[in-house]
Amino acid sequence: MVRWAVALCLLVLGVAIPGLAKADKIKNPIAIFSGLDKITGRIISFEAALDETVEFGAFLVTPRVCYTRPITEPQNTSAFVEVDEITVAGDTKHLFGGWVFANSPGLHGVEHPIYDVWLIGCKGGTVVIPEVSNPSPAQAPQPLQPAPAPVPAKKKP
Repeated sequence: MVRWAVALCLLVLGVAIPGLAKADKIKNPIAIFSGLDKITGRIISFEAALDETVEFGAFLVTPRVCYTRPITEPQNTSAFVEVDEITVAGDTKHLFGGWVFANSPGLHGVEHPIYDVWLIGCKGGTVVIPEVSNPSPAQAPQPLQPAPAPVPAKKKP
C-alpha cells in the first residue's frame, strides 16, 4: 500500500511540476549589471551587449546569453556570464563562468575581496524561444501499474 501511495504522489508531482516550470524564454541582446566597489562603497550600473567585454574595476565581464520571460509569466531573468580579472602584473585570470540569476544574485556569484557583480536584468529582446509544452510520446510518463501482490512462501511438509 505504501509503494502505491508513493508511486501516485510521484506521478502527480511529475505531471504537475513540469507544467508550472515551462514558459517561453525571450533572448535579449543586452545584459544589465550592477557592480559594487567594496573599497569606495560605490555601486555602478552598466550594460553589456552579448559577447561584448565590459571593464568594471579590475573585472572583465562578458555576457554570452541573457534570457527573460514574457510579462505574463513569473520573471526568471538569467544570463550566462564569464568574468575575468586583470591582475596587478597585467595578466588576465579567469574567475567565473556560469549562470547568474537576477532574482538570486548570491546563488552563483563572483566572490572577490574588492568587487561584486550581479545581474539586474536584460533588455531589447524580441526573439521568443518557445518551450515544449506537450511531451512527445517517447517523453510522456507511462501510467503506473499497481505492484503485484507478494507471493506467499510455501511451507515445507
